[in-house]
Amino acid sequence: MFEVMVTVIYKGKNYQTNVLANKEMTCEKIMHVAEEQVIKQWSK
Repeated sequence: MFEVMVTVIYKGKNYQTNVLANKEMTCEKIMHVAEEQVIKQWSK
């Protein structure tokens, strides 16, 4: 496993989040996980 820092644009703002990924995860899956994390954290 390794840590990837991803920048996600949510509601016109840039957010950085870390995703724990493994070698089998695609870039699309990593981005999806990052977007879910940002939405979960900032949608409240």
